[in-house]
Amino acid sequence: MTMEQKSHRILEVAIELAEKGGFDNVRLRDVAAQAEVALGTLYKRFPSKESILIAALEREAEKLEQKMIKKPMVGPSPLERVLEFFDLASRTLFRKPNLGRAVLRALTSGDEELTGQVAAFHHRMTNLIIASLRGSPAGALYPDPTNDEQMIAFIMQQIWFAALVGWMGGLINKGMVVEQLRISLTLVLRGIEKSPPS
Repeated sequence: MTMEQKSHRILEVAIELAEKGGFDNVRLRDVAAQAEVALGTLYKRFPSKESILIAALEREAEKLEQKMIKKPMVGPSPLERVLEFFDLASRTLFRKPNLGRAVLRALTSGDEELTGQVAAFHHRMTNLIIASLRGSPAGALYPDPTNDEQMIAFIMQQIWFAALVGWMGGLINKGMVVEQLRISLTLVLRGIEKSPPS
């Protein structure tokens, strides 16, 4: 197998293990054995299980991006389009709840070695949120994002992540994740409409 094929196999196995038993079920020795790669090979590509799980999340975000390149978010307003995007992104995590909780735990690990991966994920999400605000295909952000668009994208990711952590801990249900975003984004956009453009 090529390194790309090995990486793909490692991700597939890690996803299966996480969905069966959550974060603690993803043990690197088990991943390597089931993926039929040497443990050293796994470590060259993924230094930790958190790295593997974040890579799995990145792959889901990439799939979402490809969908949005072909079919942008539709809706009568920026609010509805962004909520449609977050509903789709949330359902991706909810479909495999044990995996969803595992990747959220990986994102909150605080490991500085993961900063680049986490930043890449947030950058991709920012672009998808702005594309949704505009109703344009993903990757077609012309002209460059405004300060307001970037700030909305940043705030929405923070609220979404906080809501997902609440879901992960059993504090709120799936429906409340997007509803919290609806309330928050309504207030944010109301404030943007009343202030001069930046």
